[in-house]
Amino acid sequence: MEQPVVRFAILGFGHFAGRRLAPAFAQSKHAALTGVWRRDATAAAKNCAEFNIPHSFATREELCSSPDVDVVFVTSPDSMHKEDVLLAIRHGKAVLCEKPLAMNATEAAEMAAAARGAGVVFGVGQNCRYSRSLEWLRKQVQAGSIGEPQLAMALYAHPANLSPRRWITDANLACGGPIGDVGVHCMDALRFVLDREITSVQTFARRTALSGGVEATASLHLEMTGGVYANVSVSAWAPYRTAIEITGSNGTLIAENVFAVDGPVDLILRRAGAVVETVTVSNEDVYTQMLDGFAAAYRGHGEFAASGDDGVKNMRALDAAYKSWRSGVPEPVSAN
Repeated sequence: MEQPVVRFAILGFGHFAGRRLAPAFAQSKHAALTGVWRRDATAAAKNCAEFNIPHSFATREELCSSPDVDVVFVTSPDSMHKEDVLLAIRHGKAVLCEKPLAMNATEAAEMAAAARGAGVVFGVGQNCRYSRSLEWLRKQVQAGSIGEPQLAMALYAHPANLSPRRWITDANLACGGPIGDVGVHCMDALRFVLDREITSVQTFARRTALSGGVEATASLHLEMTGGVYANVSVSAWAPYRTAIEITGSNGTLIAENVFAVDGPVDLILRRAGAVVETVTVSNEDVYTQMLDGFAAAYRGHGEFAASGDDGVKNMRALDAAYKSWRSGVPEPVSAN
């Protein structure tokens, strides 16, 4: 008999899971949080009591082998994603893995291939693909509201120094600094909204005394299919701000606060210097929408919007970005 809801367990429960995911599960009608594992067993027990989670698993193996778990949601540090995902796949579990998918595209491709071989659903936690802001931008582009896209910009700044995730400045644990942490959101958003692929990346970035072994601030120039040029600007040491702008042959789309999940997002369509349309949306339920989307894919009802195979494409773009930072020249994005 089919379970009334799809049962998820979070492997690597931490600050992000407590702040975003546990409340999202509470709002879902199709996904339930049934268990967690974290290195600190005492903290895990407190999380279970706070969020009414039935199981605190003693080991990762116990979580992945449990008959009470349908989907393993991997939210551990980046360097652990490959090992954790492959463990879940070996136990026949569907897997949703936080972004960035891995430390590099080679790891990500191995994970995606393992999922295909095992016949399990594998997705990436690119939650913004379920946001109302990106969906509105995507529909405007598809409808030809700005003509043929020519230029694009995505910006994501946030104060990493205030984050409890101290590991994000450790190059042994994190794929990178803001390029890997939030730049992947920007690149994925541009790919999704424009329905274009990134073909090359040139990176300008710098470290600071506070950013550890990873970059603190970066600017990326992207060449995309269809003749689109794009810029991605990221900082882990600035006040929070996110934005996207897309300029086409007949207009411009502007989205301020575009990745925000706690407040309104203002969307503007301009033509010939005049405002044609303004819309305000909310992305407050975006994590619930993502969980429900994965639950539906697990049940065989449609495709998850951010598949593991698609996540490999983002990792190839990240690889090119970091290679360009080292080489000082534009680097092509591998097609395979």
